[in-house]
Amino acid sequence: MAIGDLHHVESGNCEDLYYVDVGLFDTPEYGSVYLLDAERPAVVDTGTGANYEVVLDGLAELGVAPEDLAAIAVTHVHLDHAGGAGYLARECENASVVVYERGARHLADPSRLVAGTKQVVGDRWRHYADPLPIDEDRMTVVDDGDVVDLGDHQLEVHRAPGHAPHQVVFFDPANDAVFTADAAGIYVPSQDTVEPTTPPVNFDLDQSLADVEMLRSLDPEVLLYGHFGDAPAAARLTEYAETLSAWVEEIRAVRERLGDDEAVVEHFVERTEMADAWGDEQARIEAELNVRGVLVALDREK
Repeated sequence: MAIGDLHHVESGNCEDLYYVDVGLFDTPEYGSVYLLDAERPAVVDTGTGANYEVVLDGLAELGVAPEDLAAIAVTHVHLDHAGGAGYLARECENASVVVYERGARHLADPSRLVAGTKQVVGDRWRHYADPLPIDEDRMTVVDDGDVVDLGDHQLEVHRAPGHAPHQVVFFDPANDAVFTADAAGIYVPSQDTVEPTTPPVNFDLDQSLADVEMLRSLDPEVLLYGHFGDAPAAARLTEYAETLSAWVEEIRAVRERLGDDEAVVEHFVERTEMADAWGDEQARIEAELNVRGVLVALDREK
């Protein structure tokens, strides 16, 4: 697999579903944008916008012209998932940007989102593009329980705020597949494992576990991860709930032992085992952000 490659979803029976590796943070197999070749074609998530052209290339490879794209559906407005929405909307003049109501204002005016992202990611901002504001008349604002009609496919909207209050997942019954956003963790194809995603500042363990239970109740055959690619659901959601709980408890225990948050962060950064999958820089940054997110959540318990 290489950045920019178009992949067919092989899990289950998803004949008309594909994804593009958008090279998030210049890391292969880390950021995926999905292309649903429906009667009314749709894109699910967009990447940061830095490589939005590879999404257009993927659509072209499927024979979908920019003017024929009907929907740009974003699972949440974190810029690694929604930063390219304005760029795709500019190029795909007939597409509506589908967004959960809690995130719509940040697509219309992304200034606060940009400021917050820069504070969290630091010099990693070089991997982003400044998001383009999206006019409200280009948005379809959805809420929990709504359905996005794509003709021969529908996207059912399900609220999943454990990772962020503006996050939803989309369930596609025709493909028996759910676009999990960050509600089911980070899938690592090269290792066939799922890693926790718990960045600051909104991670909530109890709500994240409730989100996993919501996904289990949908009983999908296929999970479509924003990070990264597709996998059969099988028992993976149960596995993720256990992994997530164990991750938080491990950080809690190390904090009690070391007594200094920076020492806790360093402890986990130095012990990350993800360098083979993502490279040393991305592995260390991912570990740091996820530890800091748990520490913030633990502080809320006090």
